[in-house]
Amino acid sequence: MCGIAGMVVRDGVVAPEVLERMTQSLAHRGPDDSGTVIVHEEVPESLEVGLGNRRLAILDLSPAGHQPMQDAATGNWIVYNGEVYNFREVRAKLESQGIRFHSQSDTEVLLRAYGRWGEACLAEFRGMFAFAIWDAQRRRLFIARDAMGIKPLYYAESGKHFLFASEIRALLSADSLPKRLDRRGLLNYLRFGSLYDPITLVEGVCALPAGCFLIWEGGKISVSRYWDLAENSADIDEQLDLPALLESSVRMQMVSDVPVGVFLSGGIDSSALAAILHGDRLHTFSVVFRESDYTEGEYSRMVAQKFGTEHQEILISQQDALAAIPEALRAMDQPSIDGLNTYVISQHTRAAGIKVALSGLGGDELFAGYSTFRSVPRMERFAGAWRHVPYALRTPLANTFSALAPASDQNRKLTALVRGNGNLLHPYFLSRELFSPGQTDELLTAVTPEDRVAACEPLREALARTAPLDPINRVSYLEARCYMLNTLLRDSDVMSMAHGLEVRVPLIDQQLAAGVFAVPGASKIDSATPKSLLVRALHGQLPDEIVHRKKRGFTLPFEHWLKDELRPEVESGIQDITRGPLAGVFRVQALRRVWEDFQKGNTTWSRPWSLYVLQRWCKLQQISV
Repeated sequence: MCGIAGMVVRDGVVAPEVLERMTQSLAHRGPDDSGTVIVHEEVPESLEVGLGNRRLAILDLSPAGHQPMQDAATGNWIVYNGEVYNFREVRAKLESQGIRFHSQSDTEVLLRAYGRWGEACLAEFRGMFAFAIWDAQRRRLFIARDAMGIKPLYYAESGKHFLFASEIRALLSADSLPKRLDRRGLLNYLRFGSLYDPITLVEGVCALPAGCFLIWEGGKISVSRYWDLAENSADIDEQLDLPALLESSVRMQMVSDVPVGVFLSGGIDSSALAAILHGDRLHTFSVVFRESDYTEGEYSRMVAQKFGTEHQEILISQQDALAAIPEALRAMDQPSIDGLNTYVISQHTRAAGIKVALSGLGGDELFAGYSTFRSVPRMERFAGAWRHVPYALRTPLANTFSALAPASDQNRKLTALVRGNGNLLHPYFLSRELFSPGQTDELLTAVTPEDRVAACEPLREALARTAPLDPINRVSYLEARCYMLNTLLRDSDVMSMAHGLEVRVPLIDQQLAAGVFAVPGASKIDSATPKSLLVRALHGQLPDEIVHRKKRGFTLPFEHWLKDELRPEVESGIQDITRGPLAGVFRVQALRRVWEDFQKGNTTWSRPWSLYVLQRWCKLQQISV
């Protein structure tokens, strides 16, 4: 696991101090080693390529794994972030074709694989990665991101400079990009509490989408998709052996030259990892609160005892979590309403001596664990039936419902569904909505139709790929490609790497995900058993107390904090929006109304918190309109 950064400059030079600054801005991602290289090319045009890497040594801890790494046979250079878990199999395939290796690292395997197969090498890799290769012979830069989007990668153009990095902060540290707010990103963030790839909150900065590669050649950029969950699931054999695929994915991700632990919350997903690895002298750990209302220690202890793991509890208080907020905000590479819990877990896990941890992230999205898997198909059916209601009756019925229904976020969304007259993009996006388009119009001083359309483009693109899917798998795809990708995975990466902790997510291994996706949606919903497909694949190994317990993630008491300890800070931060870098963007009265609605209990804590996080992030990154 690492952080990477670099640039290509046409008719100019790479300033060593700029490349070093970009690289060092990622020091938290790779505390074990650092390296940069500048490559000069003269024919047919003058250009320079700068590549930088910060390394967190997990595989081949020797100096032979140092980056940037060069392939002497081709002259190609690579910087790489992530893990390719099947690298030994890929290496053996290359060795059978006469390729010789000089290290035990997966970095060299990626580099040699590209040298032999070009962009087709991506079909060989199972893992999480973002890497850049300077192709010396073709004089082009090749950058790629893993199939599920577990590792981030951003890029931007500025004059004759093309820049890329693992985090936006590294791009901004080059001081060649205007630090301007992207209006599409602002609409995205207000609607969902996160940014939807490829849009970011910084004008001119793009996220390379999951399952895509980019080629820079002669000053021109092309982006191509090489893998997609909906499309590749069609290639899965009908005689799918899900238990074997599940075990293969989990065990493969134990590959490491340092000890690997497992986050154990006592829920179905993390307990499944412990069950599969039973008998491996497994080290599990869980974060528990001193306050009993927020702890799940009894369940994680039950699972640890059943599977005989070496279990460690990391005890923290709510005050510990509260004290972490300032640094967690600094760690955010893009604003998010949902990163603090991951920051706290990662901080204390790394302090306990853990360098690599397996997480059950993704189980809800692939195995139908959310309430959206039941509610969104119902909303789909309702929207279909509503289209048959005479148009003249729709508005009066919507008005009646709005007037009689108690004030709540859920009823507001139902009102939006009936008022949409069948023109809403899809009920799923309504289910994940923070501020509705109407509320955004009230908050912002100006919203152009062009920005509104552009902000919805990632939603339309994801929705278009669900056309051939059944309702349950449609929700699964949208959860994986929208909420999981743009909130959970991004937060997990940046908040864990803030502490030099590598988090692996075996439940969304691309082959496993494609296999689960090939199963008809109706087989994933069981009224008696949550995540029934996953539970059945484990052959009854999980205790009933775990399977049927009330679903609850690792939560922090924001509702209480924003009315008590955090109230002065958040209230002041929201007021500062109108006179800080976002001055003139928001309406004062609308901001005040959001805060008052929360204090009255008419809306959730996430709305005022999202505004506070936005203000703090823009101030820290010096982003303005």
